[in-house]
Amino acid sequence: MKLRAATRSSALARWQSEYIAALLRASDPSITVEMVLVETTGDRNRTAPIHELGGQGIFTAEVQTALLDGRADIAVHSAKDLPSRTADELVLAAVPFRGDPRDALVGRRLDALELGATVATGSVRRQAQLAALRPDLHFTDLRGNIQTRLAKVPAGGAIVMAFAALERLGLDGLAAQVFDPDEMVPQVGQGALAVECRKGDPSAEVVATIEHTPSRLCVDAERAFLAELGGGCDLPVGAYATIDASANLTVLGLVAAIDGRQIVRRSASGHDPSEVGARLAADVLSAGGRSLLDR
Repeated sequence: MKLRAATRSSALARWQSEYIAALLRASDPSITVEMVLVETTGDRNRTAPIHELGGQGIFTAEVQTALLDGRADIAVHSAKDLPSRTADELVLAAVPFRGDPRDALVGRRLDALELGATVATGSVRRQAQLAALRPDLHFTDLRGNIQTRLAKVPAGGAIVMAFAALERLGLDGLAAQVFDPDEMVPQVGQGALAVECRKGDPSAEVVATIEHTPSRLCVDAERAFLAELGGGCDLPVGAYATIDASANLTVLGLVAAIDGRQIVRRSASGHDPSEVGARLAADVLSAGGRSLLDR
């Protein structure tokens, strides 16, 4: 069976797609996967801040279009890039075993940064949480592929990246510090991959064989939290779910002011990912999160 996989063309996106292809071949050696490379809005514009480009879908819309118009059978994404609600014509067919969800500093550790040091990040979520820890820091925007970003470590400062991205490219040794999710709440779906298919297409059943149920439940709970907030990766919002042996989910959610002066953090537990994510979002909003998002 031959599957065409739509993906972005960066080194990390190719790694992710090859990883999915390897999982599919392991489940069925007759499967072959051909890459369909797609350029997205986020790839074309590497200078404007993500929140100015609209956030949701800037790294996924064109990949999904390749799926919808029949150029591809599956679409491979970083789960953190996906809009919080799946398009009606598509199905999130599989979330394989989740990678490391944590954020990392490249350059210097937080406690080694001098007063007023510069930290580069394209994420308002990361900026807000770092500003809360170190109000003295100066922040600049950071865009581009992994190698481009690594070349932009400020003198005496640091850049912030997803640790999973460094690991996947064999660059994890560059991390000066890796934050525990309790220190810096990750982006929704960070570290996880997501494979979409057209609704009703036979490829969805094939892709479902690489699903890792605990990872899927955690990602679904985080996405339900974000969907209830009505936002995407352009907002200072984070969530991280864990699951125990009895399939009980615990989700930590955060909404922050970009300057880090106000942060609302809450947690919720339950077995239904949609219910617990939505309930957590309602709690965060009522505790002051709504006024922060309205800004």
